[in-house]
Amino acid sequence: MRLNALQSISMLTLAAPLLVNPMLAQAQTAGTLDKVKASGTITLAYRESSIPFSYLDDKAQPVGFGHEICLKIVDEVKKATGRADLKVALQSVTSANRIPLLQNGTIDIECGSTTNNSARGKQVQFATNYFYTGTRFLVKTGTTIKTIDDLKSKTIVSTTGTTNFQILRNLNEEKKLGMDLIAAKDHSESALLVESGRAVAFGMDDILLYGLRASSQNPASLAVVGEPIQVEPYAIMLRLDDPVFKKLVDATLASLISSGEFTKLYTKWFMSPIPPKGINLNAPMSKELVDNMKALSDKPAT
Repeated sequence: MRLNALQSISMLTLAAPLLVNPMLAQAQTAGTLDKVKASGTITLAYRESSIPFSYLDDKAQPVGFGHEICLKIVDEVKKATGRADLKVALQSVTSANRIPLLQNGTIDIECGSTTNNSARGKQVQFATNYFYTGTRFLVKTGTTIKTIDDLKSKTIVSTTGTTNFQILRNLNEEKKLGMDLIAAKDHSESALLVESGRAVAFGMDDILLYGLRASSQNPASLAVVGEPIQVEPYAIMLRLDDPVFKKLVDATLASLISSGEFTKLYTKWFMSPIPPKGINLNAPMSKELVDNMKALSDKPAT
């Protein structure tokens, strides 16, 4: 039978769902626990330079506060699925690709430095908030820059795919600052642009800036300045519409908090010397985090 052009297009349209990536189809139709139980593998996302949440140590292995919490969650996943032999696969992600890779099933969970906000909540879901931070600036020590108004007509950088980049772009337009805002691929590249003098400031979450400063070749040459522009929560990122997995992750966090293990992990990564250089960030818990350890809220930033 010969088909005209319209019939051919119609048949291709009907067949299109059959061409969907099998991994994506599985992620869309099965919950995370079912997915990992069937495959025997859970894939954790890690960041390469989100110190101290998720980053590479001097042996190029993922470490950090968020990464350790992810491993605690894996222990509970093993119990829930009856898969004591569950394998852990690791996948590097960036600010730009972390959400797509979660949505298409490449990764199953991300315990890094992702801001929980309402816009992202339409694409993914978040567990209980486990950190709070604000946008500040990394600059060279000795510069006169203290506030965003001091950056008028200057070149600044932020990391693409982050809420910080959006905030700075909006403020640049609203306040008519005339800043030249550069988008870097990751946090380490953003910091390098400041160190090399190509940008006068790097706008990012203050805790990440402290981590980048601590891990730089010459920490004393860099400073974190300015009052926080906007306080936002970090949370573990999960696929959308997966209440069973979210319940397990939230329960794991609640257990870590009630047992005191969460506080021990916080002290290890924020109040003690950390690899690779043994520098102490000296970042006590914020009031917002202390309060949320009682409330156990997953409320997003606006």
